[in-house]
Amino acid sequence: MSTFPTARAVRTTPEGLLWEPSARWVRGRKGDVTVVDSRHPVLVWEPDVPVPLYAFPRAEVREDLLRPAKNPPMGTHTGSRIFYDLEADGETVENAAWTFPAADLADHIAFEWFRRVGRGLDHWYEEEEEIFIHPRDPHKRVDAIPSSRHVVVEIGGTVVADTRRPVLLFETGLPTRYYIPREDVRLDLLEPTDHSTGCPYKGTARYWSWRAGADVPPNIVWSYPDPLPAVGAVRGLLAFFNEAVGIIVDGEHQERPVTPFTPMLSTPSPE
Repeated sequence: MSTFPTARAVRTTPEGLLWEPSARWVRGRKGDVTVVDSRHPVLVWEPDVPVPLYAFPRAEVREDLLRPAKNPPMGTHTGSRIFYDLEADGETVENAAWTFPAADLADHIAFEWFRRVGRGLDHWYEEEEEIFIHPRDPHKRVDAIPSSRHVVVEIGGTVVADTRRPVLLFETGLPTRYYIPREDVRLDLLEPTDHSTGCPYKGTARYWSWRAGADVPPNIVWSYPDPLPAVGAVRGLLAFFNEAVGIIVDGEHQERPVTPFTPMLSTPSPE
């Protein structure tokens, strides 16, 4: 009879890495070339990095496409010393792959993700679903739940949004985000920008800035026009960075949280 762990089966290395096996079938491609085809990947968390990455057994990697790196970087990926350039799909990608110094992971190779760092493999799949930016953390939840709470958003004393039909998005490790129907937002006070970001849990977001500028940072409002199915309830709704605006929920002013986004939001818009 098989037994299954009820607690997180994470191992720790002397170098400070956390890792655990994954049961997902993972493939990585450069253009039309499949470089990784793995049914035995491991998830790896580096110290002080909040999101995981994958490492793969060498037997499940196209090592014939890898060359010793000509210009290996220093001080990256938790003391890694062995890097590889990738030759695939008619081009060479420098430092696309590496091995960790940890003995537990000595027979595994990790890869950069193009949409995260601008180089590396450009298409990744878990089973038959394409994933983006970085692997999804199996210990993290993202729930989008319709609500009837009364949510008011203020910027510089001006009410920008007022709704009783928000969708609340609960994401492990982040403050609650309040997604608001467009009809309940003062869009005339916002200006669309060219900025966009990708999230492996939600999809690709577009952004707006506060028209008045002043001490308000840019790109404080976002929306997912075509979210991933798991958070389909936020489609087309607008959310504001709690870190930079005033949010009142059922008459109670919410504290402005400190998050990984806070440093980015501390820089005001250019006058």
